[in-house]
Amino acid sequence: MRPRCAFRPSLIWSTGLLLTGCSGPQSSLDPYGPDADTLARLFWNFTGFLTLVWVVTMFALLFALRPRPEPARDPLAHEQNAEHGMVLTVAIATALTVISIAALTVVSYGAQRVLFSDRSPSLSIEVTGHQWWWEVRYEDPRPSQTFATANEIHIPVATPVILKLAASDVIHSFWVPRLAGKLDLIPGRTNELRIQADKPGIYRGQCAEFCGWQHAHMAMLVVAHTQEDFQAWRAAQVSPAKPPADAEQKRGQEIFLKSPCVMCHQIRGTPAAGKVAPDLTHVGSRRTIAAATLPNTRGNLAAWIVDPQGIKPGVHMPLIKLDAGEIQPLAAYLEGLK
Repeated sequence: MRPRCAFRPSLIWSTGLLLTGCSGPQSSLDPYGPDADTLARLFWNFTGFLTLVWVVTMFALLFALRPRPEPARDPLAHEQNAEHGMVLTVAIATALTVISIAALTVVSYGAQRVLFSDRSPSLSIEVTGHQWWWEVRYEDPRPSQTFATANEIHIPVATPVILKLAASDVIHSFWVPRLAGKLDLIPGRTNELRIQADKPGIYRGQCAEFCGWQHAHMAMLVVAHTQEDFQAWRAAQVSPAKPPADAEQKRGQEIFLKSPCVMCHQIRGTPAAGKVAPDLTHVGSRRTIAAATLPNTRGNLAAWIVDPQGIKPGVHMPLIKLDAGEIQPLAAYLEGLK
């Protein structure tokens, strides 16, 4: 693996967020994991080889178009020599084509052996694509240690992680370019993708298969932690929601629990137990809302509650009728779920 960049803020332009992590574009040619590095090297190997093929082809074309004098005598012998040269040229071109295809096949096979090599994962995560958000469920043999979140995948660095990919409605495609290749999520089927991050940071991903109106606003963040920070994050996520910290948040909790929100959303530690929409137990700790469409602030939470269709037209979240005095307490309560 080549040297990595320094740990500093980078601007993720497509969401307008300033996120802390290794700087660099959302590009598969800027890898930060072993599988992504293998794919980048495969790309450059193919590009270099095919560039050589193009140069040789152009040279052969220019050579064939060179001006040649007319034969002074024996036109028949000249024609026979030209035909023999053409046959020889076609034979050489065919042989070079076969060799080129064989060489590229060998290189591709070598990359696939690396990508599908047996590296036992220490973490398994179920990722389900919905229109238009990502459900993320952390598996564990102990039921008390399983939990769900949304649109953010937290992983420890230098650790292979298996993502079990499925879709609840239409075909989606999971792609975090700097960590791994893309893989489709197909309804009724589970596909597995291995990812690994070599450095702590935030890596943006995107649904790479057109899945409907808000396909372009179906992004996710993969957050890579040190082992210690990941364990601390996981312990916090397993715990139920914290009780309201002040009177405003308590009022917000009362509003939430009496509203239709509880039919779709879950907040562990409260009567809200919906399974249709994202789990909100620790929604205040997430960096974005609406699948990386907006930064997670109280103002954006309030705007999303009041008019989700105005922010993300076609989204399945319905309009909830609230009094003007109920919006800020509800947003404060959700903001405090950390």
